[in-house]
Amino acid sequence: MSTRTYNALFLCTGNSARSIMAEALLNTWGRGTFRAYSAGSHPTGTVNPLALKLLDRMNMPLADARSKDWSEFAGEDAPQLDFVFTVCDAAAGESCPIFPGQPVSAHWGVPDPAAVEGDAATRMLAFSEAFRQLEYRIKLFTALPLQSIDEGSLKRALDEIGKTAGAPL
Repeated sequence: MSTRTYNALFLCTGNSARSIMAEALLNTWGRGTFRAYSAGSHPTGTVNPLALKLLDRMNMPLADARSKDWSEFAGEDAPQLDFVFTVCDAAAGESCPIFPGQPVSAHWGVPDPAAVEGDAATRMLAFSEAFRQLEYRIKLFTALPLQSIDEGSLKRALDEIGKTAGAPL
């Protein structure tokens, strides 16, 4: 019996850190059930080096890590999306393109680690905290009974997941 693969897109303005980490996390924790992508409304064109360093340290997939525009996922050749998550407040407030397939959407805002100033340790701590929050939410998401939950209950569950701060330290 084959299982369905669900496609999820993580959106952020720059597509350089949070959405990239979320993509790698879902592709790891949701392997076999989910295929994750990421994009930005105004992509920076590069992935933040600290995000790459943290993903490498956590043995997360990096092969497809690139900063890209969300228009790549709105065309006819784009994968049909089942879920769209905004992970920054700026992207949540923007008018998103119409994505084929009417995906279920939710806002999972996480503070921007790339905006944190300070020494290397302080900045890496901010990236680690964003990673921890995203990982916790993604683990909750991958545990949902997607094949037996109605769309309204699913939307409520996704919204509730977006309100969680992350696993206790």
